[in-house]
Amino acid sequence: MDAFVQWFAINLLNGVSVGLLLFMLSAGLTLIFSMMGVINFAHASFYMLGAYVGYALAAHFGFWFALIVSPMIVGALGGLFERFLLRRIETRGALAELLLTFGAAYLIAEAVKLVWGLAPLNAAVPPSLDGPLFTLFGAAFPRYRAFMMVVSIAMLVALYTVLHVSRIGLVVRAALTHAATVETLGHNVPYAFTLVFAAGTALAALAGVIGAPLFVIEPSMAENIGPIVFVVVVVGGLGSIGGALVASILIGCVQTFAVGTTMSLGIISKAMGAELPPAWAALSVAQIAPVLPYVLLVAMLVLRPRGLSGQRDDDA
Repeated sequence: MDAFVQWFAINLLNGVSVGLLLFMLSAGLTLIFSMMGVINFAHASFYMLGAYVGYALAAHFGFWFALIVSPMIVGALGGLFERFLLRRIETRGALAELLLTFGAAYLIAEAVKLVWGLAPLNAAVPPSLDGPLFTLFGAAFPRYRAFMMVVSIAMLVALYTVLHVSRIGLVVRAALTHAATVETLGHNVPYAFTLVFAAGTALAALAGVIGAPLFVIEPSMAENIGPIVFVVVVVGGLGSIGGALVASILIGCVQTFAVGTTMSLGIISKAMGAELPPAWAALSVAQIAPVLPYVLLVAMLVLRPRGLSGQRDDDA
């Protein structure tokens, strides 16, 4: 019993920490879509770029400098991308925006390969955050994962405050439906949208810097994490920050518990009174863990197409 409690508690903490990192990444994509109606296919590439830029800055100036400056640099690049490229095609519809961001993802990937090469890089955990924070049922919980959770929660609070309390948040929300009226009142709506896009890419870069010590930095990291981010956004509901938070934690916990179990599909099917073919029954839950988020996505699209807390209309 004690072993099960230890396994459950540690996997729950790890799952929540992974989920909050996913939320940090998906929140930027959700912010851009909810405010601008743009599905940014290059979002995971900005996450990768943040990890690489953070790695380069940390090597010369330390982790804390990289944590602050890397999101600022990538956010500025995102703002320039919106101002000089995305804004020029906004009148051509969603297809043109998808193609532009899809092309930008490939360009960022090739630029990363040219600058940093193809070899994987390992980012070190800063000494002040290295080691266990506490021991729970005989298992240690890393201090760095706790730091990652705190940053994610702080980002959620800041994001909610900006969107619902600050002047820029009110202006952008009003501009979604009454852009002409907002401009008549003297507000620069295009500039506000540029700030939104820059903030969304900066959040992706922040997730890249924080997640780098836990994962390998490599040119394929955007391809690996990108589909999961879109699963989070769709399951949570397009345009919903709260839905993205719930979906992120749900997917993080599902994958963490799946990886941490040794049970096979055959055992589970027998417990449910069913019988699987031998080839399927021999598979362990850990082996199918990477597929589980997509199973959840399909189930959500069938049962609740708008997601957990979808806000925008399908034609938005």
